Order: sequence, then C-alpha cells, then structure tokens
Amino acid sequence: MRRLFAAIVPPADVREHLITALRPIRNFSGTEVRWSDPDNWHITVAFYGAQPNDAAAVTDHLAQATAFTRPLRLHLRGAGCFDRRTLWIGVGGDKAPLKDLMADCQLDPDVRRRQRAHLSVARTGTRTRDPWLLDDHAHALAIYSGPEFAADEVLLLESHLGKGRSGGPKYEVVDTFYLR
Repeated sequence: MRRLFAAIVPPADVREHLITALRPIRNFSGTEVRWSDPDNWHITVAFYGAQPNDAAAVTDHLAQATAFTRPLRLHLRGAGCFDRRTLWIGVGGDKAPLKDLMADCQLDPDVRRRQRAHLSVARTGTRTRDPWLLDDHAHALAIYSGPEFAADEVLLLESHLGKGRSGGPKYEVVDTFYLR
C-alpha cells in the first residue's frame, strides 16, 4: 500500500518569500513549534491515504479531474490555525476554480464540502506551554501576501512518514497532471 495525495507545489521563489516572512516569527517561537521543511510545502488538492501499489484508480481519476482545468493564478495570503496546533498560510487568487479542482480531485464526496486551500507551515505538541502561541502567529501573519504564481500542474505524491529531514515526511512524485 502507498500513502498518496495530490498537491500543488509553489515555486521556489514563492517559498523563499514565505521563508523570509516567517523568519522573525520562527526566531520568536523557540522550541515549542515544529516548523515544516520548506521543500515539503504544498497546497493539498486531495488526500487519498493508503492506496494499492499500482494506484491506477487514483491516477485515472486525477487524469480526468485535471483534463479540462486551466492553469490557475494563485498567491499565498493570510494565515490561520487548526485546533491551535497547526499554523497554515492561506491561498488567494483563482480561489473558485481551485475549490472546484479540489472537489473534482476527491474520491470521497463527503470530503468535498470541508476543504480549505492552505499550506501548513508549523505544528505544536499537545503539551505546549502557551496554547495561544500559534493563534498569535496567525494574527501576525494575517496581512501576509506573497507573490503570484502560475499553478499549471498537480502532482500525485507518495508520503514516506519519518523518512525526511529531521524525522519528517519525505514526498516522492508518483505522477504529474498538467492543467491546460
């Protein structure tokens, strides 16, 4: 079995812009926050979880879902938290077509209603001394707006948990689906 998801990966210059914006916040937060590897930053389009090794159903579905989607103009914008444990950066630009793409790429129709386009950048543990820390970081990043970029491909990625830098996940590209 393979742990699979579909994602849009912002280009290097967009990630560098965000790294620069996060630097003062990272320096302030100390060891309570685990920052994700910028090389792994992505906007999840659909999460498939454990799939058969050939992943034919997923690749066929993604090929159909992306076949008639035009490239999107996106930018990273704003911030928020999930459950005071995950800090994310929001997505602006072609939001309606992105939301449609995310819905079309889902295998499970129940997931379609609750998706929010975002890029996760940090997490805290369950025993953080300051439960409001990430909320404060999100508030500081609420005005963030990164450079615009063209999202012209969706990657099917396999996640290898614990195999990346510092024990994080390592992502391997399984297939690429181009937006035309």
